[in-house]
Amino acid sequence: MQPIVYLFAFGVGFGSLVSHVGHVAYIKYVGTGMVASAVLFASAFPGMFNTFIRWRYQKIYDAMLAAPVDTEELVTAEILWTSLCAGTYGTAPLLLVLPFGLNPTAGMLLVPAIGFLTGFGFAALGTAIATVTTTLDNFNYITSALLTPLFLLAGTFFPVSALPSGVRLAAQFNPLFHCVQLVRDASLGNLGAADLGHTAVLLIFAALMWRLAVSQLGKRLID
Repeated sequence: MQPIVYLFAFGVGFGSLVSHVGHVAYIKYVGTGMVASAVLFASAFPGMFNTFIRWRYQKIYDAMLAAPVDTEELVTAEILWTSLCAGTYGTAPLLLVLPFGLNPTAGMLLVPAIGFLTGFGFAALGTAIATVTTTLDNFNYITSALLTPLFLLAGTFFPVSALPSGVRLAAQFNPLFHCVQLVRDASLGNLGAADLGHTAVLLIFAALMWRLAVSQLGKRLID
C-alpha cells in the first residue's frame, strides 16, 4: 500500500501544482517511478526480516541444511522467490496509473523482468545485512540511513538532472536510479542504447550482492 499512497499523494496531489516533467505528465512520471520503490520495499525488507527470523529464531535454515542442500542453493532459492514476488508487486503502481492516461506499450511487458532483476539485488543485500545485525531494531537504522536515501535519490519524484553535480554523480551508483530509468523508458516507449548501461549496472549489482549474501549467510550457518 505504501507505493500506492505515494502515487496518489505526489502524482495526484502534488501533480496539481506540477503538471509536467519535460514532456511527461507528472502523474505518469511518478507512476512509472513508483515501480522501483515497490520493488525496493518488496525485496529489501523480506530479505532482511525473513532471513533474520528464519535464521536466528525459527532455525528453519538449519533444518533445511539437514537435507541434501548446500548454503548456496538455499540462499539463491530464497532470493529468487523474494525477487519474483518483488517483480510481481512492482507492477501495481504501473497498473494504477493506466486510468490516469498512461498508454499501454509493448515495453511494459519488460517491467516485471526489470523488477525481478532489481529485486534480486536488493533481496540479496537484505540477506547480507541480516547476517551482521543483532536485533530486529537494527533494521530501523538501515532503513533510515540506506534505503530511504536510495529511494529519494532515484529520480522517482523529480529528475536527478536538476540536482547538484555531486548528487548526480552519486545517483549513477544507485541501482534504484537505474531501475527507475529502465522502467520509465520501457513504459513510455523510449528504450534506447543508454538502457543497456542501466541493465548492466543492475546485473553487476545483483551478482555482487548475491555472492555477498551466499558468503555471509554461509559463514553463519556452517560452523
